[in-house]
Amino acid sequence: MKVLFIGGTGTISTEISKLAVASGAELYLLNRGNSNSRLDGLEGVTHIQACMGNEEDVKKKLADLNVMFDVVANFVVFHPSQAERDIRLFSDMTKQYIFISSASAYQKPLSDYLITESTPLHNPYWEYSRNKIACEETYIKAYREQGFPITNVRPSHTYDKHNIPLAVHGEKGSWQVLKRIIDGKPVIVHGDGSSLWTVTHSSDFAWAFYGLMGNIHAIGEAVHITSDESLTWNQIYECVGAAVGKKPILKHISTDFLVKCDPNLEGGLLGDKSNSVVFDNSKIKRLVPDFVATTRFDEGVRESVAYYLENEHMQVADPAFDEWTEKVIKAYDGAVI
Repeated sequence: MKVLFIGGTGTISTEISKLAVASGAELYLLNRGNSNSRLDGLEGVTHIQACMGNEEDVKKKLADLNVMFDVVANFVVFHPSQAERDIRLFSDMTKQYIFISSASAYQKPLSDYLITESTPLHNPYWEYSRNKIACEETYIKAYREQGFPITNVRPSHTYDKHNIPLAVHGEKGSWQVLKRIIDGKPVIVHGDGSSLWTVTHSSDFAWAFYGLMGNIHAIGEAVHITSDESLTWNQIYECVGAAVGKKPILKHISTDFLVKCDPNLEGGLLGDKSNSVVFDNSKIKRLVPDFVATTRFDEGVRESVAYYLENEHMQVADPAFDEWTEKVIKAYDGAVI
């Protein structure tokens, strides 16, 4: 199977790249080359250094390859104009094109707690999600009108050793929250922490994704890939604390208050993580009968935390977020009569 991944070195795609090669696929990676070190030691990969923003350059480099791909998957499409570009580039170059959408595109607020692929796509809180919806619609229109071989895949909150799934953190990532737990300082959890959430390890996601590659039954379909495990946010933070041998001090603060303190949180909280989500994965299991997510969160996050503790480059301090956290907690406590 000849496969082209655009990106291929991120949280979701790194494990898929490794699995594709291990399964015998002839893998081509097209990216800027900035993060290929994640695939160091992976043999048999053809690297194409290019920026997808330069459509003519990409078109020329792909033409020089003279390859008909069985699968093209683009992990870095975020706007319908990029979807339109890929339709132009790949309509006659692949038997299947996989778009990485997002489960955050599902209806907010939800009318039913159980999410299926038929749940409406509607998110008034997050432009990111609305753009993903518009991309899906662009691809499906091309499928209906010209037979573009699209498969829309909707990941939920997927993680690997390079990131720790949290709801409220700063621009520099998870380390500052983890450090607060280690230091015995309170960490912010939105609401009362009882809403349900689903986190999926990248190795589990990769297994299901690979099963969709070259799968004729997936053409023209949308499918989400998630774990079957549902956890409250309190449990998620407690698992992170357990990984460092600490019981986290959870400071529950209403989502509305947090968004007023930082409007940038609106999309990620009101448009995503403050909602209880439980996924019906029967469709992916029908398309990929041997798929089952096997990485329990408390086990997977131990690996992530250990990687942070063992690698200083992951320990990126975020004093601005630390200061913001203290101010928010003080202001919230001050509102008590």
